[in-house]
Amino acid sequence: MRIIKYDKKYRDDLIFMVLEAKNALGRVPGLNEDLLDIEGFYFNKGDMFWIVLDDNDRVIGSVGCNLLPNGEAVLHRLYIKHDLKRQGIGTKLLNTAENFARENGRKVMKVHLGEKVTYFESRSFYPKHGYEFIDDDHLIKNL
Repeated sequence: MRIIKYDKKYRDDLIFMVLEAKNALGRVPGLNEDLLDIEGFYFNKGDMFWIVLDDNDRVIGSVGCNLLPNGEAVLHRLYIKHDLKRQGIGTKLLNTAENFARENGRKVMKVHLGEKVTYFESRSFYPKHGYEFIDDDHLIKNL
């Protein structure tokens, strides 16, 4: 397993992994527009997006990080292939994004969870990593 900066040659594999992850959560699979233009939504703005590759060069995880001008950062699209959860992959991706934010002078990381019913795993994952709820769907962590 290795974490790399997103490369567009993995676009289709990333999309497949995200759709599969959403399906495993019982959601109707759909894509957020940022996943269709990672360069425009992340790299062209000075932000980052990483993917995790397995030993067969297949995408098994992802995370994005937007740097805000107010000293904060926002986490996006932390997905792990559904049958590979609880193996530390999400923690490694989260650490990668947090380190990027710190290295770029950000003091706070925020995350928006979405629906309680379909993102129930996230509601326990982030607090285990020091995030605190600021309302029903948003968490924050001082870096």
